[in-house]
This record gives sequence, structure tokens and C-alpha cells, in this order.
Amino acid sequence: MAAVGAAGSTAATGPGVVSVGALEPGTASAAHRRLKYISLAVLVVQNASLILSIRYTRTLPGDRFFATTAVVMAEVLKGLTCLLLLFAQKRGNLKHLVLFLHEAVLVQYVDTLKLAVPSLIYTLQNNLQYVAISNLPAATFQVTYQLKILTTALFSVLMLNRSLTRLQWASLLLLFTGVAIVQAQQAGGGSPRPLDQNPGAGLAAVVASCLSSGFAGVYFEKILKGSSGSVWLRNLQLGLFGTALGLVGLWWAEGTAVAHRGFFFGYTPAVWGVVLNQAFGGLLVAVVVKYADNILKGFATSLSIVLSTVASIRLFGFHVDPIFALGAGLVIGAVYLYSLPRGAAKASATASGPAMHQQPPGQPPPPPTPPASHRGDLSQEPFLPKLLTKVKGS
Repeated sequence: MAAVGAAGSTAATGPGVVSVGALEPGTASAAHRRLKYISLAVLVVQNASLILSIRYTRTLPGDRFFATTAVVMAEVLKGLTCLLLLFAQKRGNLKHLVLFLHEAVLVQYVDTLKLAVPSLIYTLQNNLQYVAISNLPAATFQVTYQLKILTTALFSVLMLNRSLTRLQWASLLLLFTGVAIVQAQQAGGGSPRPLDQNPGAGLAAVVASCLSSGFAGVYFEKILKGSSGSVWLRNLQLGLFGTALGLVGLWWAEGTAVAHRGFFFGYTPAVWGVVLNQAFGGLLVAVVVKYADNILKGFATSLSIVLSTVASIRLFGFHVDPIFALGAGLVIGAVYLYSLPRGAAKASATASGPAMHQQPPGQPPPPPTPPASHRGDLSQEPFLPKLLTKVKGS
């Protein structure tokens, strides 16, 4: 999930324009580098910490919390956060906020209802992640979950008529091969596991989660093309549907047990940490992701795999054998190759080609074209196109 980094003009003008426009070139360059490093750190920590924390809480001895309640609480907190941000955008005017929400949510109910499908899929995906992480080592899940890159790419080709380069197709094949090797190692019993864990169920859950993630992201981008709604509004609408659908899933899967033991049964500070990470982690990543191009995001994913593996060795006694190392290495390489920008040579040729010579004398040169890597990044983050086109009124 992605979101705007600021409540007003920063989001309206695109990445870095307002914050560095009035600075000297050297200062702007240094500030941009700092923001990229901060973005890298946030992406790595959030990617790895959520998986490790879920794994930790699901393997602790004693009472185990209900995953369905954690999904509902994350949606509630996320929706409330977006509501507060919208309230701040309206400069604390409650009447304006109510009128805005009435118009955006109720009057334009067709746009609101369109979000029911991705919200259902995201709620299902969040529950599946708990099932997968409960039955797979954190490092194995982190590697296997990169299949979402493959599913997102395939759905983009089928539903948005996007084209992939030969290098991207090759990297997807490499990705699939690496995941298959890791799963073969897992099936062969590479690491000792608790008796209550089922690797088959974990694999099925993570594959279903990758499929739902890919479809929901592309479908979300497709239905929101041309929409004027802000990112925080869309997150709020998703939170409303997500809370309702999460409660339905809770009632269907664990309703009797929750009614008997209580909604917050088994909640500890560590569990609350997982809930807060789920609720705010995606929004925090959305704030920094506009400073991160595709290469940086790919590098962050690779680092998070390494970090998850190292932490799993330390925390859970995970054993890294040559087969796992080979598969994880192929996945890391595939993620990096897939994130490389396309057409770099063409972009340079265009920048120095006839268009520059046709500039009328005495006129300032046109502003530089944004890097291609940012364009490619939007296909992975369905909210971000609104980040670049939204002007006011959110």
C-alpha cells in the first residue's frame, strides 16, 4: 500500500520538488541522497521486521492470539489514521470534513463500491500471510513471497497490456527457479521445525497470497486510473471495507473461539507491535517510497531477505545450507535485475537528440524528464499515480 508523504503541496508537486526547489544545487543533491538512504533503511527495516515479528509472536509458547483479530485491528488503526490526516488537510474544520466524506463516500458511491473487491482481496491476503508465516521459517517465507513480483508482472501484462523487456522475463524465470529451489530445500527437511507447523499449508498460503497481491494491485491501479480521490481517502475507504470484511472473516473462521475467549485474547506487547507495524508500516513506506526508485526498492528487498535470514539464524535456529543459499541468491539477483530501468540508452539519446536543437533561441531549456525508474515503480504501487497528479481538494 502507498500513500502521500505530506498533507498538502508536497504531494501536489511530485517527489522532491517543494522540499528542494529553493536550495542550492549541491545542498539539494546532498538532501536527496540523504532521503534516498533514509528510504532504503525504512524499506529494509519494515520489510524484514513485519515478517520476523509475526513469526516471533506465532511461535511463542503459551496462549496464541487470533490472527483474524489482528487483521481487523490493523484495518481500524489504518482507517483512523487516514481520517485524522484528512481532518488535518481540512485544517481542522469538522464541517468541511463531513461534507467532503459525504460527497466522496456516499454521493459517489459507485467509486466507493469499486474498492470492495481489492479490499476483500487485501483482507484475505493479510490473513493468508499469518497462515504462511506460522507454518514457514521467516527466511523461507521472505524468499517465497517475492513471487508477488511474478504475479504482479503477469497481471500487468494481461490486464493493463504492459510489455516487459527480455531482461525482465529472464529475471522472472530466474525468480521462479530460485523460489522452487528454496521450496525443494524446505520440503526436504533442511531445518528442524516444530511439530505443529505444516510446510504444505504454508506454501499454499504464500502462493495464494502472492496471487491475491498481484491481482489486487493491478486491479486497484486499473479502477483508479483517472480518479480524483486522494490517497488518504482511498486508504480510508479500503479501511472501512477491510474492517467490515475482516469482521465477517473473523466470525466465519474463529467466531465461537473469539466470543468465548475475547477479542484481545493472547495480546501481548509483541502482538501489539505486529498490529502497529501492519497498520502504520505500509503508510510509512508510502511516505518514503517516492524518494526511492526501482533500483533502490529492489536493493531494499534484497537486503531485507538477507536481514531476515540472519535474524532467523539468531532468533529461530534457522539453518542455511548450500541449497537454500543458492535459491535465495537467485531470487536476490532476479529482484535486482527486474528492478533495472528500461531504455536507459534511448532516454540519453532522446535527451541529446533533435528536440534539444529545436529549442528556440533565448528560451530556457525544458525541465528534465523524470527518470524511467520512477515510471516503472508506479506499476508496483497503485496509489502512487495519484501522488503525482493530485493537486488540491483532498
